[in-house]
Amino acid sequence: MKKLLALVALALMSQPAFAQEVPKWSLAIHGGAGTLDPEQMTPERRAAYEADLQRALDAGSKILAEGGSAMDAIKAAIVIMEDSPLFNAGKGAVFTWDGTNELDASIMDGRDRSAGAIAGVKTVRNPILLADKVRTDSEHVMLMGAGAEAFAVEKGFAVTPPEYFATPARREALERLKAEKLSALDVDHKFGTVGAVALDQSGNLAAGTSTGGMTGKRWGRVGDAPMIGAGTYADNRACAVSATGWGEYFIRVGVAHEICGRLKFEREALFQCDTHTPRVCSLPLDPDKAQKVADDVMAEVKELGGDGGVILVTPEGHAIFSFNTTGMYRGRATSAGVNEVAIFGGEEKASATPDH
Repeated sequence: MKKLLALVALALMSQPAFAQEVPKWSLAIHGGAGTLDPEQMTPERRAAYEADLQRALDAGSKILAEGGSAMDAIKAAIVIMEDSPLFNAGKGAVFTWDGTNELDASIMDGRDRSAGAIAGVKTVRNPILLADKVRTDSEHVMLMGAGAEAFAVEKGFAVTPPEYFATPARREALERLKAEKLSALDVDHKFGTVGAVALDQSGNLAAGTSTGGMTGKRWGRVGDAPMIGAGTYADNRACAVSATGWGEYFIRVGVAHEICGRLKFEREALFQCDTHTPRVCSLPLDPDKAQKVADDVMAEVKELGGDGGVILVTPEGHAIFSFNTTGMYRGRATSAGVNEVAIFGGEEKASATPDH
């Protein structure tokens, strides 16, 4: 066994130097998954969604291409989607039963697994930035409601008036839900949660997720988006994940951490790690294996009765989508030149691995 380990280590170290000198980065974003009907998607509406997805993708890609951090890239991408009324995050967030907009968000750094999250916030324009401030400027991981808002003011965030978040379409959805005694799933044909995951040129991963929750939510309901391990997770040893969907099921499965945990196990199973030859422990993971892991976890969500999707990026730079719905607003870009946005199933290219 030791002889075999030595041979593998020698083979890895004998690879051409240029193969490891080319900077590699990868980014994936989402703007919600759900029951989307191509026949009801007008060309104008599709163009609007694609334009905002592309703007978010371009903002994050620019940072990564210039050598910036994965953390900065995902924040830049998510802020653009939070500022767009098309998505259920920030401006355009859905209404609670009581007619307010309550915002949730979380963020995680794969380098040290530091994380920050906020829930039930009503006065912060960009929840993802407050979640990151919790990560960097507090001893906590999650803050909620009035306490999170007080923390925001203390850290210099402007108080955003409630009317900023409200949009006519979201208000109409709440009124229809109440008048016709519908469920949130009847009026929300998609889960408009937004998120981003990235790998930067230094090999670091990051993930972030932001949402307004579900239309008509009551009693302080909180979904998976602000929960580390359910809606968001990042670990340099495994992957970065952001989820969107029916939060109760994603919480029960622990979707984000479950995917990263399985990928970490798959990576370690490729070779019995030898502490004296650490490079042997970082053999690259095949993109098909990463895709299968994500698909298997999403299948488990579906078996329980939930739906939605995930985006993930691996240390190799595989940018992957998996969803058990008819569509997911999504996009990805890599240092290999991939740059695409998509809405319905099967619209993207077969691979988005930044091979050089």
